[in-house]
Amino acid sequence: MLELADRLWDGRELIEDHHPVGLTRELAEVAPRTAFVAGLGNVSAFETDEGLVLVDTGLVGPAVQEQLRSWSDRPVHTAIYSHGHVDHVLGAAVLEGARIVAHENVPARFDRYRLTAGWNGAINARQFQLPEYSFPTEFRYPDETYRDELALEVGGERFELHHARGETDDHTWTWVPGRAILCCGDLFIWATPNAGNPQKVQRYPRDWAVALRRMAELDAELMLPGHGPPVRGGDRVRTALSETATLLESLCEQAIALMNEGASLDELLRGVRAPAELLDRPWLRPIYDEPDFIVRNIWRQYGGWWDGNPATLKPAPAAELAGELAELAGGAERLAERAGELAASGELRLAAHLAELAVLAQPGSREAQEARAAVYERRAEEEASTMARGVFTWAASESRRALERGPQ
Repeated sequence: MLELADRLWDGRELIEDHHPVGLTRELAEVAPRTAFVAGLGNVSAFETDEGLVLVDTGLVGPAVQEQLRSWSDRPVHTAIYSHGHVDHVLGAAVLEGARIVAHENVPARFDRYRLTAGWNGAINARQFQLPEYSFPTEFRYPDETYRDELALEVGGERFELHHARGETDDHTWTWVPGRAILCCGDLFIWATPNAGNPQKVQRYPRDWAVALRRMAELDAELMLPGHGPPVRGGDRVRTALSETATLLESLCEQAIALMNEGASLDELLRGVRAPAELLDRPWLRPIYDEPDFIVRNIWRQYGGWWDGNPATLKPAPAAELAGELAELAGGAERLAERAGELAASGELRLAAHLAELAVLAQPGSREAQEARAAVYERRAEEEASTMARGVFTWAASESRRALERGPQ
């Protein structure tokens, strides 16, 4: 695992070939009495004289527990949730007798998940291309919560918990000073920060950058993230955290400056540019989230939901607008034809708009559904981020299914 991290860091292997959201490897001992299980959600384990302390519990509890038992015969004493996302907490269901510690906002997250399980199931199936997915409704709620900071003593070892708003409002990063190890949760994931996910609730990129700067000031020699392999060496840890902060700060500063000038969301999306040299870093590639989506989340946090276009404040139904435009163009088939022409010339963004209008105007049109499927298949092929690829693949599949069903 540590050798893989070295090869990824210096570019001998590509992070695209070892996607940080989805590593499936066996447990690795990454420091004395310290183990790391890389999976869909990573698990960090610290052996103490009083038992194991875990940071996160993974998605599949029995599998992780089996690996931990092969490494240490000590029971799990305490598990710390870095945040409440299901890939980091569901494994706690098998930890009988262990104490669960988390930020005070985690219980409210679990309550929200239970309230909106159907919605979360739908968007996760779309994002990760799962044919069927039932979002969980049973969670192991924390036994102990904290607000700003909390120090735990287990087996003579000190674990310092710090709250930060970043990917979530309930994030915890954990500093283990006796071992110079930092568990950063999803505040660093070997990719452009997941600060803009288009289908999920508010992210906090400015607060996120503040937390990254705080962590960079520590003398950490090993960083264990929530996704992706460890980062070892003090210089590398500081670089990873500092450059991730710089990326977020740049996006925030540019976006907020334009907002202060009265710009619209469209003007932000055309005017804000992420520093290209940072996106080229092996640990900041936009392979999961991407800067455009982060800009949208900055707008949502500080500007609300309206995009600044007066027509979208109280818009006509999308199908009605599509029908009017189709009539002006000469029919839905003409919109579909033009979408194909634009796609052939590489204008995929415009092509997607016209293909979508064609299907909205005439859902039963084979030409419209064919054009929509073809455009989004092309878009999915050319996208690097999991977010965009997932939505475009879903859209293409939706049109392919409509074609299989035939006229309704």
